[in-house]
Parts: sequence; C-alpha cells; structure tokens
Amino acid sequence: MSNETVSALIARSNRLGADKRNTNYAGGNTSAKGFDTDPVTGENVELLWVKGSGGDLGTLKESGLAVLRLDRMRAMVNTYPGVDREDEMVAAFDYCLHGKGGAAPSIDTAMHGLVDAAHVDHLHPDSGIAVATAADGEELTRKIFGSKVVWVPWRRPGFQLGLDIAAIKEANPQAVGTILGGHGITAWGATSDEAEANSLWIIETAEAYIASNGRQDPFGAVLPGYSPLPEAERRAKAAALAPVIRGLASTDKPQVGHFTDDAVVLDFLERAEHPRLGALGTSCPDHFLRTKVKPLILDLPADASVEDSAARLKELHEQYRADYQAYYDRHRSEDSPAMRGADPTVVLVPGVGMFTYGANKQTARVAGEFYINAINVMRGAEAISTYAPIEESEKFRIEYWALEEAKLARMPKPKSHATRIALVTGAASGIGKAIATRLAAEGACVVIADLNLENAEAVAAELGGADVAVGVQADVTDEAQVQAAIDATVLAFGGLDLVVNNAGLSISKPLLETSEKDWDLQHNVMAKGSFFVSKAAAKVLIDQDMGGDIIYISSKNSVFAGPNNIAYSATKADQAHQVRLLAAELGEYGVKVNGINPDGVVRGSGIFAGGWGAKRAAVYGVPEEDLGKFYAQRTLLKREVLPENVANAVAVLTGEDLSHTTGLHIPVDAGVAAAFLR
Repeated sequence: MSNETVSALIARSNRLGADKRNTNYAGGNTSAKGFDTDPVTGENVELLWVKGSGGDLGTLKESGLAVLRLDRMRAMVNTYPGVDREDEMVAAFDYCLHGKGGAAPSIDTAMHGLVDAAHVDHLHPDSGIAVATAADGEELTRKIFGSKVVWVPWRRPGFQLGLDIAAIKEANPQAVGTILGGHGITAWGATSDEAEANSLWIIETAEAYIASNGRQDPFGAVLPGYSPLPEAERRAKAAALAPVIRGLASTDKPQVGHFTDDAVVLDFLERAEHPRLGALGTSCPDHFLRTKVKPLILDLPADASVEDSAARLKELHEQYRADYQAYYDRHRSEDSPAMRGADPTVVLVPGVGMFTYGANKQTARVAGEFYINAINVMRGAEAISTYAPIEESEKFRIEYWALEEAKLARMPKPKSHATRIALVTGAASGIGKAIATRLAAEGACVVIADLNLENAEAVAAELGGADVAVGVQADVTDEAQVQAAIDATVLAFGGLDLVVNNAGLSISKPLLETSEKDWDLQHNVMAKGSFFVSKAAAKVLIDQDMGGDIIYISSKNSVFAGPNNIAYSATKADQAHQVRLLAAELGEYGVKVNGINPDGVVRGSGIFAGGWGAKRAAVYGVPEEDLGKFYAQRTLLKREVLPENVANAVAVLTGEDLSHTTGLHIPVDAGVAAAFLR
C-alpha cells in the first residue's frame, strides 16, 4: 500500500505545484497517511508522508518527503507544553521519524499529522490569500463557501495551528477545508483525488467570486506619468538603473539580482493606490520571508531621468534602512537573532518594472515571483474588501524566528565566487568555455558572449540554464553589440562583477604577407574589442560601487618575439598594456585589472582548429596533430597548456586570495624562459 500511497501523493503534489495560482515556489505542503511494515517488528504501522522542509511541490520527489510514525506524533499532544514553547515540538518530530525519516520535517508537519483525514493539502493560492487578507475575511469565507470552508484566525504556523485545524475538522464534519487568516488554505479528503478536488474547489470558488463581485479598479485610477514606458525605452532605463540599485541592495552583503517588467507589476505601479498598498507589505509568511516586510518604491514618474531616478533611489535607500532598523528595534527581544541586513529585497520603479535580490539567481527570481503573487493577493483583497495583512509584530516573529535562523545556519558555506556575475567573451569554445565553466562551478552567474549565439546558448544550457548562465551574441568589434551584451548581463543577473576579455583570433603570416586587412582585423577584435568591453563594463562597475575584476587573456607573445606573427603579437602587446593602464585608472573604484599570458593552447581551441594550428605547425616544421606536444617540449616543465589551466588562473585572480593584486600578468605557459616578465 505504501508505494501506491506515495506515488499518488507525489503525482498530486506535482499537479498542484505546477500551477502558480495554486501555490508559490517551495510554498505549501501536502501529505498522505497509510500503513507500512516496521522493519524491526514486522508489524503494520500507520505512517505520515509529508513534504519536508525546503522542498517544492511542483518538482517534489519521494526523497523530499518526511516520513513519521503517527502513533508517536499523536502522543505529542500529551506532552505539548503550550504555545509559548511550541518551537520545541519541531525538534521532537525527529523522534517520530520512521526509519531514516527522509527529508527534515517542516513546521507544518503537525497540521498534516493531527488533522483526522487521510490526505491533507496546505497551499498558498492567490485567490485564497486574497480572502484570508481581506479585512472582513471571516464574513467573506461564510458568504463565499457556506459551511464547507471554515475561517481560522491568524496563528503562526506550528503545533497549535495543527491542533486548531484538527478541532475545526472534528467540529465541522461537513467542511472540506479552511481559510487560514492572513496565510492561505488547508483542504483534506479521504482519498488523494478528493483532497486535490477540494483544494481546487476552494481556489476556483474564490477566484470566481472575486471575478464576479470585485471592483474593476481595485488599485485605483491611473496616475498621470506613471504608465509603462515603451518596451525598448523601458528596458534601456532598467539596464541603466540596475547597477545602481544592485549596489544599494548589496550594502550589507553582495546580492544577485533579477528584473521583470511583467504586466502585473507595471499595472500595479501605474495605479494610485500602489504607494499605500506597497507600504503595507505582504502577509503570507512565505511571501514576506522571500520579499522582506515591504518593498522600496521609487516615488518618481516613469519619464524621470536616469540621473534623477538614481539620486532619488539613493535617498530612499537610506530612509529604507533607517525604517528597517526601527522595525527591528521595535520588536526585538533579548533572544532575537541579530539583524540580518537592512537592504530591500524588492525595488519597484514605476514605468520600468521590478528588481529583486537574493543570494543567488534562483532566490532573486523566486522573490520576484512571490511579489507578483503578493500583487495578485492585494488586487483580490481590494476588489472585494480592504487589504489587511497580518500585524507587523507577527511578521517580525516569523522573520526572526529561531527556527528560521536554524534553517539559515544549516545552509552550506558559499562557494568562492557566489554572488559574483561574470561576462566572458569568446566563451562558446576553448579557453573561454573553460573559464565560464570554472567560474560557474565556483558559484558565479555567467554570461556566455560569443559571435555564435547558438553555441553560446548551448554552453549556457550545459552550465545549468538561466539561473546559472545565459548566452548572448556579441561581435566585440561593434560597440553597440558590446553595450547590448553588457545590458543583457545586468538585466539577467542584476549587475556585473567580473569581465574576461577572451575573444580573439589569430593570423599567422610573415611581415611581407600581412595585409592591412589582416592587421585591422586582428587589432579590431582584440585591441579595440577589449577596449570596448572594458569601457562598457567599467561604467557598470563604477555605478555599482562594489569593486570588480577585469581580466585580459593576453599571451606569452605579448613579450615573446617569434617569427611570422606580427599582427597577433602586436595586438597582444596592446592588450597587455591596457591591463596596466586600466589598473592605474580604475583602482580608485576598487576595480582590479589583471592579465594572463598563456602559451599556445591547442586542445579544444577554436583558434587553432580554424587554421592557426596548421600555420604554426608549418612554421615549426611539425605535424599539426603534434603541435601541443611540441609546445610542451619547449617549456621548462614539459607540460602542455590546457584551457582548464587558464581557467584556474582566472579563478585565483578573481578570488579572495588575491584581493590586493592588480596590474599583474600571470604566465600560464609551463615555463617559457623567453617570455619571463622583467
């Protein structure tokens, strides 16, 4: 029976979680009760399978379930010390686990175990929370659902809430679920299908009521000057403001960003009531834990200049931090955790869109999804009543809950490049791909810039997709395309910390055979291309005010004189001196500029595969397939230089261990004495 029970639970969870109208990412939980054999006694025991802490319904697998013995869970009722000490009950769940227990039990486990129903769903649907946050939510619950759904006044998630809902179900046998004040819904059923049907009935009935009875303009009239800018203008302004906003949002600790100009956000921001509603903050615990108690909202019209908007955002940020400190001071107690940071997670810019922040791209993106959920909730509540979220003091109790602090403490230590955003040019193959791969492995978000968009997108997909890497097309000889790649970077991840000038090509010809076209092409791609990239990147790094790194993949040829290589070696020398010049100029902004001088990297190189390898092999009189070995034998260490060796150097130069190093060139050539730096 257990296999069928678990399979049905997983399938139901995935269906419910796939539709964000039913519940938000990682929000809500589902459960099933059934019997299985105790491997020690051989007896049948009644078990609870429930989504564990931190999982997501839409992608839930069996490994994400906590498995507990119901006899022991029910016995906890007799030892429950009361609401003032109910946090202790979460630790006690560990003593109810069956076998290895699966995932860690969540705070909502009691709700599922104590309610006398075989299948229970707890969800955070927009329509359900709209009713739950309406000022007259209890009356509306009776009006919308009759006796089939019962109102539960706000109570913080935990053991007592489980007892409350269990008592309500017992006292109301006709009921199929509850509206949890300020929070969400809970539904149940004798079968998995029945529980799912009851959940969907509550959600859809609330949706239908709001649609049929709600006001047409719950957010008020359109404010003159606050309508969305045209798309191109909107995204250009977003790209210009993104570095400034990310720098503000990273005052306490670096953050990765996400931008959306979703129609739901733009409509909210052009309406007269958005300042009032935004100040009230979100209500559902999952919402405000992801979005903080309230957003920072720019109070300027859509057509305000970038300069005026940036200046005003800085003023509002100072005010936000002071307000957050005051909020913390109002509600903290002797045993409250230390304040985690006073910067906003959500920043709203009328006519432009929403910027959200987190420790990684997924967290930042999900915060944006949650705030869109919150806007939908506010719209529904205002349409049928007045939006009335839970009290600020209750928000603080959850935000600075000891259990939440413990969850944060269990998170793994960040990797060396966590929160760093990198743009690598020529990154669809060879050295560039190796660098992008290494940076992503160290926790960075990476933009793969390359002439070949299809290849760039393929590499981004290999690295983990849009929450880790994105591919963009960029011809570095075209300043507009370079700027577009920088804009795409800041819109994808919120800003920029690290640029690798890697794009290049090689023309191997004697002096007398090198044409003006050869010379110009070589210099346009590497000397001028690096200049374009560094210039556009420096603007972002300065606006962000978070320091940063610019890396040039130069060459041992920048200092080593070899035959038949005038155009390539001259432009590499140009790049090498750009490192020194920019290190001198950008140091005052905390931007480090360093270079790497590899020997010829044959394996995996697009340059060598494109004809350069054959030409260099001819120069040295060796078969092309032996060129890598030839290069290795002329080095002091007798080792071939691989793309990964260059990537290692980039990781070290841009990591904390060399935080005080700028203007340096690192040879990655296995020891070429003629290229020693002097």
